[in-house]
Amino acid sequence: METTNSTPSPGQTRPRIALTIGDPAGIGSEVILKALADPEITSNCQIAVVGTRQAIEQTYQQLDRQQCAAIASPDELEIIDIESASKNIVLGEGNAASGAASFAYMKEAIGRTLAGEFQAIVTGPIAKNCWKAAGHHYPGQTELLAESANVSRFGMLFVAKSPHSGWTLRTLLATTHIPLRQVPDALTPDLLSWKLDLFIECLRQDFGLETPRIAISGLNPHSGENGQLGTEERDGLIPWIEEQRQSYPTVKIDGPVPPDTLWVKPGQAWYGSATNAHDGYLALYHDQGLIPVKLMAFDKAVNTTIGLPFIRTSPDHGTAFDIAGKGIADCASMKSALQLAAELAIQRINGGN
Repeated sequence: METTNSTPSPGQTRPRIALTIGDPAGIGSEVILKALADPEITSNCQIAVVGTRQAIEQTYQQLDRQQCAAIASPDELEIIDIESASKNIVLGEGNAASGAASFAYMKEAIGRTLAGEFQAIVTGPIAKNCWKAAGHHYPGQTELLAESANVSRFGMLFVAKSPHSGWTLRTLLATTHIPLRQVPDALTPDLLSWKLDLFIECLRQDFGLETPRIAISGLNPHSGENGQLGTEERDGLIPWIEEQRQSYPTVKIDGPVPPDTLWVKPGQAWYGSATNAHDGYLALYHDQGLIPVKLMAFDKAVNTTIGLPFIRTSPDHGTAFDIAGKGIADCASMKSALQLAAELAIQRINGGN
């Protein structure tokens, strides 16, 4: 499908969001029905749920029998029904059929968004092994989104707003799902440069931060101590950071910050005792960035894909097949993902007018 401009017409202030239910055997439908029962979630956006109506109604009936206090009725929702994906779905049992269904939901949401019907996609959780069982060999939803949008450079940004102070944590991963022993070789100047470029563009375009402050982590303990504890900083990272300061004179770039102290100010800002934390943090590998994110914001963090021609967010949890349909799934991260998608889409709309 040909990519078209997904910016809404002038005067439109409520962006449209495509919300996929993810794997229909998981908790996606449950957290969606719980999240959409909150009128605050839909106050500044229009949401269309992309999935199988039968699966959504089945989840609703189970939650209703369990007397869940606040759930949205499917009759009150805009649902794009992928009816062909309803066969052989058993709640709590992920399989090839549920993988094929969640893949079909994604393809429908992406196609409609690229055609201009939506300004953002919020994706429910999928099971990668179920995608593989269905014959779809992608590391995850992010790679399918990038391929469909014809994007080769994209990043995984985690965003969380503190309920204590209102401060926003933004953490970008330089590398993602690779073994730890491969990280040093993967951190090439080219990779770091385009990740930082995407980060700066995102902070400006989506968060309205024209002169952002960014902290870049070191790789080794104490950032290598001038080669005593590793040479990656001395020989590569420090010269690269100096070059980036020259390339972005209006951006405050600090680093390499020793990994054991990088998260002190964010932790203080999260709980309201610091005001000089950075606008963004570039972590060099998966756990370096996500351990502090999950420690501070386990039920608040939102996975955001940057580098796409549209907004994409996702709750930071999995399918949880073991509790699907039991009425105990927490919708906090789904709410955060929907709220952030709406905020970022509005920022792009206003920035383009």
